[in-house]
Amino acid sequence: MEKLRIFLADWQVLFREGIHFILSGEEDMEVIGEDTENEKALAFIEANSPHVAILNANHDKPSGIEVTRRIKQNLPEVSVILVMDSDNEEQLFSAIKSGASACLTKDVDPEVVVNAIRKVAQGGQPVSEVLLRPEIASRVIDEFEVFTSVGEQVDNLLAHLIPRETEILRHLADGSSKEQVAGTLDISEEAISHKLESILHKLVANGQKQMLIEAAQSGLPSIARVSFTGKPAAEYITKEEFVSFKESLKERFKSLSGEIS
Repeated sequence: MEKLRIFLADWQVLFREGIHFILSGEEDMEVIGEDTENEKALAFIEANSPHVAILNANHDKPSGIEVTRRIKQNLPEVSVILVMDSDNEEQLFSAIKSGASACLTKDVDPEVVVNAIRKVAQGGQPVSEVLLRPEIASRVIDEFEVFTSVGEQVDNLLAHLIPRETEILRHLADGSSKEQVAGTLDISEEAISHKLESILHKLVANGQKQMLIEAAQSGLPSIARVSFTGKPAAEYITKEEFVSFKESLKERFKSLSGEIS
């Protein structure tokens, strides 16, 4: 049986060596490389394609979150586990949007690390359980509401929540547990887990498309740009500006649609 190839990157040598030591005792796993710098880690991963990359989310530039986003764009088959120095809501939300399959903190039990590696290597998304947190569920709802308001010109490019997914998130945001939501909506907890994974995939996909859209429209006058903040991109445009972009706008988004689809 082929061993799971693991890559490790963390600025703390003792932590990295500790994970390496734990994994060395697992017959189905091998550490194929490790580093302290994310830029070098990304280069190694792109050249050697491990099954699982374990990266630090906090330190170095580019951050582990940015590296994860690039890995998922270029090597979607590589699963990423992000390790955070502390349980930070802002960073956790950015981590799940980046495409990470799991998020752990440095005080995690070694057995949890090993189990997480096996789960994500099989395509699992343990990070979807983070959506059970009321504050995270609420932020996801807000994120999709912004996507809904961006305008017709990119509406067909972005994924939206279906009514059942919205119901689940609203109950979770109100503080209900998975068990309580299952009882209220008369569905199984397993079905809720599947919906959370679906929501997570949409969130990640929209984040990738958002970056592409913002890059594609970078040359347009500000009023022609799509705003992902929920606020108008601009309030004024000159006649000359309008004439210069109106014909190219349709072609830009037509081309964009082809790149994304």
